[in-house]
Amino acid sequence: MADELFRALADPTRRTILDELTEKSGQTLFEICSRLSVKHHVGISRQAVSQHLALLEAAGLVETRREGRCKFHDLNTAPLRRIAERWLVPDAAEPEESAP
Repeated sequence: MADELFRALADPTRRTILDELTEKSGQTLFEICSRLSVKHHVGISRQAVSQHLALLEAAGLVETRREGRCKFHDLNTAPLRRIAERWLVPDAAEPEESAP
């Protein structure tokens, strides 16, 4: 799972999509494409954005839900928390400073 997560985060377009979902969760593909085009001047096709979203969903960073004919995309930060917790050490003691 960590490999998929890091692969998903490696691409700047996917990070921009995550930024947009952070700002406004529950967007449709059309909304995401519009925001990428207008706000970020990213000129890619709907199919390319859909492929980016599929990779983000496979990594667990995006969850989808359907309402009628619309598919909404929501940010899921749980995988990021699991990665951060994997390497974080509890603050048991302050790190010692070595004297010169």
